[in-house]
Amino acid sequence: MAPSADSGCFPILLSSQQQQTGHNHSFPVSKSVVNASVLHGKLDLRLETRTIEDPACGEVQIQIRSTGICGSDVSYYKKFANGDLCACAPLSLGHESSGVVVGIGPQVNGFKLGDRVALEVGIPCGQCTICRKGRYNLCKKMRFRSSAKSVPHFQGTLQERINHPAIWCHKIPDHVSFDAAALLEPLSVAIHSVNRAAPIPGSTALVIGAGTVGLLVAAMARQSGCTFVTIMDVDEGRVEYALSKGFATHGFVVPKPLHSSSSSSSIFTDGTSTPVSCDGIMTPISAYSSLSDRLDGAKAMAAEVLAVPRADMVTLEEDEDEGVDVTFECTGKEVCMQTALYATKPGGKVIMVGMGTPIQTVPLSAAHLREVDILGIFRYANTYQTGIRLLGAKGPMAIPSLDDMVTHKFKGLGAAKAAFELAGRTVDNDGKLVLKVVIEA
Repeated sequence: MAPSADSGCFPILLSSQQQQTGHNHSFPVSKSVVNASVLHGKLDLRLETRTIEDPACGEVQIQIRSTGICGSDVSYYKKFANGDLCACAPLSLGHESSGVVVGIGPQVNGFKLGDRVALEVGIPCGQCTICRKGRYNLCKKMRFRSSAKSVPHFQGTLQERINHPAIWCHKIPDHVSFDAAALLEPLSVAIHSVNRAAPIPGSTALVIGAGTVGLLVAAMARQSGCTFVTIMDVDEGRVEYALSKGFATHGFVVPKPLHSSSSSSSIFTDGTSTPVSCDGIMTPISAYSSLSDRLDGAKAMAAEVLAVPRADMVTLEEDEDEGVDVTFECTGKEVCMQTALYATKPGGKVIMVGMGTPIQTVPLSAAHLREVDILGIFRYANTYQTGIRLLGAKGPMAIPSLDDMVTHKFKGLGAAKAAFELAGRTVDNDGKLVLKVVIEA
């Protein structure tokens, strides 16, 4: 919904009282101070006030109603960094968000005060060749909220209100909750992943990793026509959840630990170190097991997970080559990528969804000699409208409830630190599964 020319020269804003009551009478408000959750360093999360200006040309002002905590947010919270991206200034986190339009800047049409929207928080330049081709997620000038990649950092959505380009605000219907609308962001990653994989009806798929993105990838694989979708994870609770809620048809729980023999490799490692020894020193994994042993372990793991759905499959002549048509690797771990290559049949595809270990040792010959395509995924492009339609689907085409994926809710920005602490765990103090944690206004 691109903004178009508007004759108004001044922004229309919704007063704080109107924000609470939902009345859409338009007149300016003077309040320009908002609360924000701001990360200043490792585990140093503070509630602060910031000044917000009226929405500029082409912008709308959004009162944030729900923000989901992503794994990258947790990484910044714990390390003040996410992979190779290190924050160099205070940073508000949050990029899975939804809210209400409370202000409209000049030259914006198609929005009214009170509209409920989901935010697409990556802002590309819109002018470069890659943007003009429609693959704006790869724009070199992309500014993404809560990411330290651009300097000054593009502040995230854990603020009471933000100004955001209207073209990246997507209206949501009344039946879609703010929590579900916030999860359109990880759903977009799943949609983009399956679009890139392009499985044909009747395909088989393996999803490695049963976090939020892995679950949604599995759901989209099923929705695209994959008849057998197996999901694997080290956490039994997440695998059981995936099966009970219909995200996948089959599940596999990675045994703990996998170092029971020299031919096995642990899914817990990042490919560079073994668990902490009794003296607290991390030992290089090369000293723990040889590369050959680790690859043998990944191959054995692939064989085990492929055996899970076999009893339910009709044997076909073309099944002489074991493996799935497409594997979605959603962890970024080296051993998982190794397993993915071994688990995919000749002529199949491995989709790299998870961002993890940047430099990995993988058996490329397993892909090269069997023409297994390896495709990368970076965020998403042109997916939000599809996601919104999916949330309204009914019957066999419906995906599992996104609201149900929200296992824990925290009220207000003052509770952000507790929310981040919980989001980094797999179970809460009561032993309940932690899947998606959201902070609501």
